[in-house]
Amino acid sequence: MFFFSLFKLVHIIAGFTALLVFWIPIVTKKGGKAHLRSGWVYVVAMGAVAVSALIMGIWRIGFDPDKTVESVAFAWFLIFISILSSATAWYGVRVLRFKNRKAAHRQIVDVMFPALLVGSGAAISIYGAVIHFPLLTWFPLVGIFLGASQLIYWLRAPKARMHWWFEHMGGMLGCCIATITAFTVFGAPRLLSISSVHPLVWFIPTIVLVPVIVGFSRYYRKKFAISKSA
Repeated sequence: MFFFSLFKLVHIIAGFTALLVFWIPIVTKKGGKAHLRSGWVYVVAMGAVAVSALIMGIWRIGFDPDKTVESVAFAWFLIFISILSSATAWYGVRVLRFKNRKAAHRQIVDVMFPALLVGSGAAISIYGAVIHFPLLTWFPLVGIFLGASQLIYWLRAPKARMHWWFEHMGGMLGCCIATITAFTVFGAPRLLSISSVHPLVWFIPTIVLVPVIVGFSRYYRKKFAISKSA
């Protein structure tokens, strides 16, 4: 139990750190000091969240003597959140590293994460449907969509102007979905001293942030088109 409690503490601290700073890169000047520094704090925090979530999920499934069907289901959700957060954060960083590429990108370390996201999303969605667990049935569809779009981006030569900008933004905001959803499922009920929240609440971060991603993309596409024509 000490082992589990240690990683739970790491998970809580890193999770709250991510929640505190995730909005700063969104509202600050892109490429500025505040954007870069808060962005790296967020990435490191999400790395700690991903590793601790993976370890806690594996422990709960394989070694917890008091596990139940429900606790195992939530453990699989933890594992999926680990994959989703690490894949989207990694993607958000790596698209900047290769922003000048002109051809398809097939480095295994970059293709592996979105492929794992798609595969794990499909498997956990099926598992959720089998055990009639709405969170596991429907939420992984977000990961499947994000993973598929990442694979398409890497495996095709970029054509759009400033393509890396939009992919970086989408990757980081996708990571935000994982951060806030995990807090909604695990953190908020404990802070409010309630046993659970309505399943619809679990999907509010996705419902809110997906239109934000679309809105930001449209805004910057128009902005870059205007600056190009000026």
